[in-house]
Amino acid sequence: MKKSEWSDRELEELLRQMPRIQDHRDPHDIYQNISLKKKKTRPWLLPGFAAAACFLLLFILVPKLMGGINFSYQSSEEEKSSSAGRTTAKDSSASSKKETEASEAKQADLLNTEKVNTAVYEDEIGNNTVFTYWIPDAQAQILIPVSIIVPQTLGPFWITQYTDIMANLQEEEWGLSDFYPINANFSLDKSQNTVIVDLPSNHSYGLGSTAETNFLNILNKDISSNSNYKKIKFMTNGQPGIELGNFGRMDEMDIIPETNHGYFFYYAEGSDLPFLTPSADTFNDIGSAINAMKAEQPMGLKSSLQSLPPINNVSISNKIMYVSFEEGSIIEDNQQSILCIEAMLLTAKEFGAEKMIIKNASLTNIGRFDLSNEIKVPIAPNLRKIP
Repeated sequence: MKKSEWSDRELEELLRQMPRIQDHRDPHDIYQNISLKKKKTRPWLLPGFAAAACFLLLFILVPKLMGGINFSYQSSEEEKSSSAGRTTAKDSSASSKKETEASEAKQADLLNTEKVNTAVYEDEIGNNTVFTYWIPDAQAQILIPVSIIVPQTLGPFWITQYTDIMANLQEEEWGLSDFYPINANFSLDKSQNTVIVDLPSNHSYGLGSTAETNFLNILNKDISSNSNYKKIKFMTNGQPGIELGNFGRMDEMDIIPETNHGYFFYYAEGSDLPFLTPSADTFNDIGSAINAMKAEQPMGLKSSLQSLPPINNVSISNKIMYVSFEEGSIIEDNQQSILCIEAMLLTAKEFGAEKMIIKNASLTNIGRFDLSNEIKVPIAPNLRKIP
């Protein structure tokens, strides 16, 4: 670009010839506007605007965010609570299920696995002997026979061993009344076939009709179950006779073996295995006894035949009891069936039978019993062990 050839004078002249421009603004306003335009934009204003914008954004969003956080926390707590509730319910359900399963397993073990013989059989005795003690139930209403196998002693003085064992009976552990040992001295008069029972003057067997009846019945049953002695002679402190409130004075009592009972189930509290217990009543024949055993009896005696098929016929001939079930009947090989067969065997013994034959059993074996052959009746019921 060439250097301008206009002189200063020529330029001034040119400007004078141009149209005049007038500015009607106030001089103060013009100065202030010029001053503002000259001022630089301050650098802190942009961060300030940014901070204000962020603050405004946070002001709008934070409540929503806090609501969302609270919702999440609440949901989390509710989920924990719900989970804990489900866990507690699950644990409770699992605990209940375990208890039910344990109970069912215990019952299954009893009915299907253990196959316990509750009575004493001839092949189990060996060189030992058996004593049977009659013990009142927990309410002292009925007498339940409990049998113990002990080493056989030499000599005729069984009475000594019988009385020594009394102190070791575990009546309460078995769910029965604490009755033994009998508070008396026992001895034998062989020449008279008599058992001598000598009581102290402060004995308690005459305090009430139940105590007296149980005392006399227990003596009768104990001696008849364990010996062939026929009479009891009573004494008090070595003197003849005893005084009983309801029976008055007694010097002696005949031993009368009791027969013709039906055997039922008696369940002591907390036990799944029953005692096989004779009825209080006697029956005229085996058929009547078997029919009665199909139903419950007073004083807690339960039916002992409900787990077996219906019995079609029962009879005794030549000391053998014959039993037949309805055609097509099925017998299960389990604990309950064993108990039912034992109840029938003990009942057969009550009516003089020594063996039992089941004519049409669907199985050949139930527990220890061979149903294809004749079965011997037990020696005694309700085997228990003592220390």
